[in-house]
Amino acid sequence: MDISSQHEHGADDRDPASLEAWLRLTLADGIGPEGGRRLLAAFGLPGHVLKAGRAALEAVVTPRAAAALLGTPGATQRARIAATLAWAQQPGHAIVTLADPQYPSSLLNIADPPLLLYVRGNAALLRAEALAVVGSRNATAQGQAHAERFSEEASRAGLAIVSGLALGIDAAAHEGGLRGPGSTVAVIGTGIDIDYPLRNRALAQRIAQQGCIVSEYPLGMPPLAANFPRRNRLISGLARAVLVVEAAAQSGSLITARMAAEQGRDVFAIPGSIHSPLAKGCHQLIRQGAKLVETVQDILEEMPVARRIPAVAAMATDEVQTCRSGIEKGVENGVENGVENGDAEAAVVMHAMGFDPVDSDTLALRCKLDAARLSGLLLMLELEGRIEVLPGGRYRRLG
Repeated sequence: MDISSQHEHGADDRDPASLEAWLRLTLADGIGPEGGRRLLAAFGLPGHVLKAGRAALEAVVTPRAAAALLGTPGATQRARIAATLAWAQQPGHAIVTLADPQYPSSLLNIADPPLLLYVRGNAALLRAEALAVVGSRNATAQGQAHAERFSEEASRAGLAIVSGLALGIDAAAHEGGLRGPGSTVAVIGTGIDIDYPLRNRALAQRIAQQGCIVSEYPLGMPPLAANFPRRNRLISGLARAVLVVEAAAQSGSLITARMAAEQGRDVFAIPGSIHSPLAKGCHQLIRQGAKLVETVQDILEEMPVARRIPAVAAMATDEVQTCRSGIEKGVENGVENGVENGDAEAAVVMHAMGFDPVDSDTLALRCKLDAARLSGLLLMLELEGRIEVLPGGRYRRLG
């Protein structure tokens, strides 16, 4: 049986007994996502899988996996299933199975759709017209401002903003998405009950209330490194297109962009300074065929379903909107881009400056420094050869 046909003809998988069968299948030792898909393709719904004989099961999966399905679940597995069913009964929680009519059709078209989606918030957003916005965790202030502005305008045009709830660009994208009716979807690489990263806990709560958080991983799954590249296929899979804001040459965002291209999604990239290491990934994507964008209108023209925003092209970047936590991170680390430990304020200035020219008034707002103190720091950095002064009273970092 073809897996996609289960989506059309499946039983009511919100029934606890049916959901328990799905959980037994996905939590059984030795099955895994690929084995689960093979079993569903061979037998149909999980209830049919659990009723199959040993020989039939061993024709599809290993003897060990078949034994795990045939035997009575152990105490640990029974406890996990009971805890998951209890979690799903709480307001705002849902588990969407591959056979559920609520399962997002966009994921049915990717190579390896998850068998289950654990959801907090508005599950209908998983089926909305969406734009994925991704980029560096160590983003510049300007990159975060771009991500927030582009996401807000796209959300106001009716697009849901999909990202990964990481620090940096992801967090800024979610913030922007929450400001418009399109809202935002956070695809996480842990169990849905795990707060990660902790610094985004408050943001995650707001997304659960106003948007949607989704994970393919069972409850209690810790933040394992291998899970995050894998979840990137869902970020691109849920969206019509992917926008990369800032990315280093070896960034995980490039994995998302590659997966998007493989899934037939459009890939957009915002160019940056040739001096910025966080622009190299975007420039690489543009050389490989990604579409260079300067305004949200450039994206909306490729996505005709979204509403147009009047005069978007004329809207200036809001330089003041920035992520203070990113700046503070430079101070916490003690050294930011070569500035010595003893001068935390200079570290803040270098981080806030990013790699694009910026005027002193904008820097003062970003850094929360008075004009006199900022002027002294800028002079010191200029004399040290770390920044240069441009016509019009703007500053640019060097190297």
